Amino acid sequence: MAYGSRTMHDFLTANRPELISRCRDKVAMRAPMGKASAELDHGISIFLEQLIKTLELEESADCIDSRKVSGPSGGGKPALSEIGESATQHGRELMQHGFSLEEVVHDYGDLCQAITDLAVEQDADITPDEFRTLNRCLDNAIASAVTEFGYQTDSAAADRQAQDLNERLGYFAHELRNQLCTATLALSIIKQGSVGLGGATGGVLDRALVGLSDLIDRSLAEVRMTAGMTVKPSLYSLADFIAEVKLTATLAADVRHCRLQVSDVDPLLAIDVDRDLMLSALGNLIQNAFKFTRAHGEITLNAYALADRILIDVEDQCGGLAPGVTETMFQPFTQSGEDRSGLGLGLSIARRSVDANHGSLSVRSIGGRGCVFTIDLPRHAVTEVAVSA
Repeated sequence: MAYGSRTMHDFLTANRPELISRCRDKVAMRAPMGKASAELDHGISIFLEQLIKTLELEESADCIDSRKVSGPSGGGKPALSEIGESATQHGRELMQHGFSLEEVVHDYGDLCQAITDLAVEQDADITPDEFRTLNRCLDNAIASAVTEFGYQTDSAAADRQAQDLNERLGYFAHELRNQLCTATLALSIIKQGSVGLGGATGGVLDRALVGLSDLIDRSLAEVRMTAGMTVKPSLYSLADFIAEVKLTATLAADVRHCRLQVSDVDPLLAIDVDRDLMLSALGNLIQNAFKFTRAHGEITLNAYALADRILIDVEDQCGGLAPGVTETMFQPFTQSGEDRSGLGLGLSIARRSVDANHGSLSVRSIGGRGCVFTIDLPRHAVTEVAVSA
């Protein structure tokens, strides 16, 4: 069938079902699994009607009114128009149904290709003016759809971030309140004079205060890592670093009724790290060891050199790790043991803190006994500390 003297809008009107069918076939090949294409058909059909309306107006005495349907040419910020409004809705629907930004562009490109192919098949001529009108309508539709798609994507991401933050704040507030209430109750009983600080109630107070300290330390480290604050490394004596950790770990061991064994450290070894982040990392590993070691069990802290690396091992008596746990245990809010106290952030913070100091954190299970967490850092010498001091 020759196109002859008919206008382009006559051609589009006569072939509208065929054009929509061809677009539907193209969309079906790209659509996400299980996603309905009704909203795609709706977007294409509406755009096609608006394109026809624009072409009709441009042939009439009211040709300037075509801009109210298609919007102006020249690109830039999408203007208010019928095509702009429907394309905005179309971009929103595509985002909500799980399509990609690429699909937004392809959706309108499919119609352009279908029109071109069918015109060639029917030996139909599209005049330059009509082709410019087609391009203007497509450009404005794509611009409006992409703009709305991006806005909806950003809004959804912001909502997810806000939800995650609220959840984390909720966990933090819950744990903080529990520890504070315990400490307050224990202190009020002690103040009554019926029990002493050295008794069981005093032990409850100790545990609550240690828990508060651990919670705050972990949260501060999490804030630093999340905010991307600059790591400030300095050279430290490894022996002094371990001795500082031992002071607080000894108190935690008493509270948990566990034994703490700390090996001697070569006084010539040094580490070049951000002290606060590494104290948080090692502290989290030790607290994790106390948490999952059975009562009266033993936690071992070893620090030593191996070739050009310094290794810090924290070994517990948790009984070993279940298969597959090592792949997920460093993820935030992951709790794999029976003790579900805490936020499930300790190991995640520890790994990120170690990574930020150009090290690595790994774990290996000792079947039937426990597991060993190992911090691996570059090796330095204590003479470097003396030089830099």
